[in-house]
Amino acid sequence: MITKKTNNFSPDYLESGGIVLIDKPSGWTSFDVVNKIRHTLHIKKVGHAGTLDPFATGLLIIAFGKKTKELNNFQGLDKSYSGSFILGKRTPSMDGETEVIEEKSFEAVTEDDIFTVRDSFLGESMQLPPMYSAVKHKGKKLYELARKGKEVEREPRKIIVSGFEISKINLPEVDFDITVSKGTYIRVIADDFGKRLGCGAYLHRLRRTAVGSYFADEAFKIEEFVEFVKESRK
Repeated sequence: MITKKTNNFSPDYLESGGIVLIDKPSGWTSFDVVNKIRHTLHIKKVGHAGTLDPFATGLLIIAFGKKTKELNNFQGLDKSYSGSFILGKRTPSMDGETEVIEEKSFEAVTEDDIFTVRDSFLGESMQLPPMYSAVKHKGKKLYELARKGKEVEREPRKIIVSGFEISKINLPEVDFDITVSKGTYIRVIADDFGKRLGCGAYLHRLRRTAVGSYFADEAFKIEEFVEFVKESRK
């Protein structure tokens, strides 16, 4: 595992492959990160163990070379996030990437209400994948259909929320920390949270802090990894 604690980028990595922790910046797609690593290492075989939305930041586990075969070992791990919801507004994408389509007052919402709704998410439940997602329907990604104003039937999926803390309440913003199973959409949790409060909500900010026992604090910023590889080759 190549982290910020690794001393140097050994030439052996290009022969045997490697796994590196990257802290994805906001505005980059997961594929942008893969492409940058590919270009930095001059190697074609690069992949990641779990997509992050472009606006989100945080941990991406990247594998290259022969180690891409090990990506499945990471994809099933629980994932932890920190972020915030904005109460009183809903958007089609369930985050701030699309325009607000509904507004309701949140003035009647109390802290007790917020903690009660939080508790309702803990444990196992079924979650409907959002239309703004990369899930495929008849060969097309759902977000491609969503952008054309189309909505199709989706199958709900089992998810597990094993940890959910409300870290700060400054209405309309609610900060949280959450740990979930593979395939859980935090955007959907934000939207459902708002529905259960009766005022609506959307995901305002999101950072993946951990995947299993691997943490964003151990990960390279993109520019740090580029410099790390460059310095190791001198």
